[in-house]
Amino acid sequence: MSGFFDGIAPLRFDPDSTDLAFRHYDPDEIVLGKRMEEHLRFAVAYWHSFAWEGGDPFGGRTFDRPWFSDSMEAAKAKADAAFELFEILNVPFFCWHDADIRPEGDTFAESRKNFEAIIDLFEEKMATSRTRLLWGTANMFSHRRFMSGASTNPDPDVYAWSAATVKLCLDATHRLGGENYVLWGGREGYETLLNTDMGQELDHMGRFLSMVVDYKHKIGFKGQILVEPKPQEPSKHQYDYDVATVYGFLKRFGLENDVKMNIEQGHAILAGHSFEHELALARELGILGSIDMNRNDYQSGWDTDQFPNNVPEVALAYYEILKAGGFTQGGTNFDAKIRRQSLDPVDLVAAHAGGMDICARGLKAAAKMLEDGVLEDMRSERYAGWKTPEAQAMLTADLATVASRVEGEGINPQPRSGRQEILENIVNRYV
Repeated sequence: MSGFFDGIAPLRFDPDSTDLAFRHYDPDEIVLGKRMEEHLRFAVAYWHSFAWEGGDPFGGRTFDRPWFSDSMEAAKAKADAAFELFEILNVPFFCWHDADIRPEGDTFAESRKNFEAIIDLFEEKMATSRTRLLWGTANMFSHRRFMSGASTNPDPDVYAWSAATVKLCLDATHRLGGENYVLWGGREGYETLLNTDMGQELDHMGRFLSMVVDYKHKIGFKGQILVEPKPQEPSKHQYDYDVATVYGFLKRFGLENDVKMNIEQGHAILAGHSFEHELALARELGILGSIDMNRNDYQSGWDTDQFPNNVPEVALAYYEILKAGGFTQGGTNFDAKIRRQSLDPVDLVAAHAGGMDICARGLKAAAKMLEDGVLEDMRSERYAGWKTPEAQAMLTADLATVASRVEGEGINPQPRSGRQEILENIVNRYV
């Protein structure tokens, strides 16, 4: 035990508590015939909770953690603290990047040795813990070797290094029973087109992802391969801009049946979309895999990765997830960090507890909206005209045939209300 969370007892569901507790998240509550824990499938993000030092674009480290050093002893202490937090929160899952859990070595072989030692430790800890691995991933954006990308790098040696890194992380994810593997290309893009061969980079990126899918099948990994969209930051433009862009990329390389999406609320906002837009589109395309739950500060122009606190936004997100049938292998990963002024261990616990409560409220509201069916009824009514034989026939007719109906039948359509304000009022009754 690290002792970092001394004095903080495991959290319980207690709606009347005035202390640290879950007031809305009851893992055993049945929602739409399934336990709430099984719907939400919460995960703690290793990077923000334990690797982040509290810096921002204008200032460095503010946190003082006993594991902040580049040694294996520190990495093991970090793992001790992580599993203590998992127990306090009683979360079913966690997620990691390779760089979060091990110190960087002077060579790839040394980094691999450090990484595999921590994976050994994780395996030992998971043997006596209920917390499992939702997904693993590789950090191919922080180190200076990736400043021009990973699979899109103009240097073929970086491409090779990246392939070795993903193989190592996918092997470890498979070994730990991870349910997904995520690829997020923070440097897979460009700073300027003046020095960029976009066509070559996209081809290399497509080939790289194809190799990952092939290797998944080779080793018998049953988890989902997920791509996480984001439009920019750290790169000026990233090729995985949003769900629509990624789907087009997958179709181009014949991967639309092998790869799904890990969708983040903050990234959706940066792309100029709402979270529910990205989730709805992924649902319609059949590529909704998992989510990173957080929020952005709408007054800031960057990805602030704050814990969720907006029930209406969260409810609409889970509405789309429930319409898709809910998570299968995906889950709700808190890709969120406490503020750089929130220095104490209890702040980290409280942030997760609050986020879990917000998600529970959103899930229950979404489930009730689906059960009552009022939104779907009004949606069906709006499109009811398309159920007639004449309307359906237009979908298989040629242009001239469709056009002939206008004068032949005296068609003169009049606008109808979309009832947006009424629908918004209905949603607000549930949240």
